[in-house]
Formats: sequence, C-alpha cells, structure tokens
Amino acid sequence: MEPDYKAIGQRIRIARIRLGKTQEFIADAIDVTPAHMSNIETGKTKVSLPTLISIANVLCVSIDDLLCDNLKDSRIIFEGEAKNLFADCNEYELRFLVDLLKSAKDALRRNETVRKRLKLDS
Repeated sequence: MEPDYKAIGQRIRIARIRLGKTQEFIADAIDVTPAHMSNIETGKTKVSLPTLISIANVLCVSIDDLLCDNLKDSRIIFEGEAKNLFADCNEYELRFLVDLLKSAKDALRRNETVRKRLKLDS
C-alpha cells in the first residue's frame, strides 16, 4: 500500500500551524529547503522516514499522529483529536457538537445499510 503523502503533509501542516511555526522555521530546524518543506506539506514529494522523524520531533508529535490516515488501526489517534476539539468548548458548543455528531453517525450508519443492500442486489 502506497502511503497517502498528501494526508501526511496536511497533518504536518496542521501540527506546524498549531505550534505557530513557519515552514521556513521547520525547514531550517530539520536542514531541508523551504521549497522541499512546502512540497512535503502539499504531498508533492515523498517524505523520507528520517525526515518524517525529524519533523515529528520538531513539531512534538508522534509518528502515529502524522501517519494515522494511513493506518488501519488509528482509533486512539482520532479519539484524541476529538477530545482536543472538545477541550476548549463551552457547554453550548459542546451540546451542539455532540448533537451534530449523533446526527452524522446516524446518517453514516443508514447510508452504510443502504450501500450494503444495494451492493448485494447488484
């Protein structure tokens, strides 16, 4: 399976922005050009394992955090992301988001049932 370099790049970008760092700062810290860092974040280039490790260390994130879209079992990462999303919510925001998630989950499951039924009928 070929890694999804675009998804990896997006996660790198999100982690970098959360830290308030520029691409130039990260590039300098890991000894690559800013253009190469840009290409990593956009998924235009394949990031090497040593570079990915360096990026994770500079961004203070785990490799799992950067690769979770490529892993079969990444539940714990996504649960952590959900927890972080709720962390700074007031009660109104929290209730709203929980209601939204419940609706989305119900719709997903209804859709899955229909999709399976249609697939069997084909």
